[in-house]
Amino acid sequence: MTPEELSSAISACLKDAVAAGELALSESALPEDVRVERPKNREHGDWATNIALQLAKQAGTNPREFASILAKRLEAIDGVESVDIAGPGFLNITVEAAAAGALAKAIVEAGRSYGTNQALAGHVVNMEFVSANPTGPLHIGHTRWAALGDSIARVLRASGADVTAEYYINDAGSQMNVFANSVLSRLHGRDVPEGGYPGEYIRELGDEVLKAHPAIRELTDEAALPVIRAAAYEAQMKDIKATLAKFGVSFDVFFSEQELHDAGAIESAVARLREQGHVFDDEGAVWLRTTDFGDDKDRVMIRANGEPTYFAADAAYYLSKKDRGFTEKIYLLGADHHGYINRLKAIAACAGDDPEVNIEVLIGQLVSVNGAKLSKRAGNIIELKDLIDWLGTDAVRYSLARFPADSPLTLDPELLKKNSNENPVFYVQYAHARSRGTARNAIDAGVDLSAFDASLLDHATENELLSYLGSYPSIVAKAAELREPHRVARHLEVIAGAYHRWYDACRVSPLGDEPVQDVNRTRLWLNEATSQVLANGLDLLGVSAPERM
Repeated sequence: MTPEELSSAISACLKDAVAAGELALSESALPEDVRVERPKNREHGDWATNIALQLAKQAGTNPREFASILAKRLEAIDGVESVDIAGPGFLNITVEAAAAGALAKAIVEAGRSYGTNQALAGHVVNMEFVSANPTGPLHIGHTRWAALGDSIARVLRASGADVTAEYYINDAGSQMNVFANSVLSRLHGRDVPEGGYPGEYIRELGDEVLKAHPAIRELTDEAALPVIRAAAYEAQMKDIKATLAKFGVSFDVFFSEQELHDAGAIESAVARLREQGHVFDDEGAVWLRTTDFGDDKDRVMIRANGEPTYFAADAAYYLSKKDRGFTEKIYLLGADHHGYINRLKAIAACAGDDPEVNIEVLIGQLVSVNGAKLSKRAGNIIELKDLIDWLGTDAVRYSLARFPADSPLTLDPELLKKNSNENPVFYVQYAHARSRGTARNAIDAGVDLSAFDASLLDHATENELLSYLGSYPSIVAKAAELREPHRVARHLEVIAGAYHRWYDACRVSPLGDEPVQDVNRTRLWLNEATSQVLANGLDLLGVSAPERM
């Protein structure tokens, strides 16, 4: 019996009790889903719910009386062994061993879909993250959101949301001219101009430009600059995309800021927001009255000299997302972007959206790596590709995924390179590799999946492992709801620990010349179920599930 099945059973008991007149509640007062959780003390049962405390007042009774009515009906359900009432009205439920064990077979049959749910079905989400300027390589400052952003998108999709992962390319404005001038200078063997981009990568980009345009040095600077700007930009974006791919991060859309400008979207945004009554003119400039919606000051959209501001592009970009049908827009921004929260929410409000529903801004704190070296190519940064080569994608991604985004984080390379239980990513990956080794050994010993008897999974370690496997779908749903993939990582570590304890206590393959029995076959089902859940969870974190280690 899965937690979802138990939740449905409790809901059915509630409806039956109401229909029988035992509980004075309207059907509209009944929740769609009844939340069940693991009790902190396992001696209190397999699952617990506080539904009696939630609904007793509406039913005109006390929680313990409410719980007593519900308990009688629950005890009559197949698979429920006992129901106890604790404290002010908690229901502690113990399921029969066979009902609990049946979960192993259900997981294997569900395969990759186990853990997915429809909690966010109907949500159409645009998630923007990373969005690094195309003037240099990705570095450690982009690493956290690359890992977390991709994992958040994965858990949202696993919960039924329609998610588009989007990278906003800041390819408009003065920094692109500085970038082009830096490459031009390197092409001619000159120092980059003051305020330009240093680093060996600029010379490498110059080489790329020269390959594409062999005669570029023969042009005047004025003629060469637009050519260099386009070619160097293309080469740098190619490098960024290759680094992201190496890190296991993919985007559905790469959206160009320059295209907003070229398409007249800035002017259109100003006009649309003016129609909404939020734009005003003052001292030759065009302003958006964002203070009406919680911003600390009104924002300039068009300067007195006619030049649009970055804020104007932000507004046009938000409207573009709205026009493309995204009812929810999630922005993942760095630690130095707290000031953007109110202004982005103000843009949403000015556009006629609900800033509490249609936009969400997540801020990630800084991450550092002990002993990381500055890039020789980029000069003054730690490149993401160097971190990948040094520590590996799995180690970096898992380590970033297992902490909340709003907590500052320092990674310990010595720990991440250890093949020991101290290293969380090794601990979880080793559990998966061990499960695959167990399966190979079982097959060699003649154990297969031809029989399954759930009642044979009655060892204490099996009950523990099954309970954590059963909790996995609700963990995924909660991770999606709260945008917290670290919940998945931490739960995988719990499953890994339970699996290792089970492995030490219960044999899958028979010992020596002992014959293969149904208990061996049934335990192989549990082994395969654990393997599947570990693989599914690691995939949500963008981490591999190795067959051998």
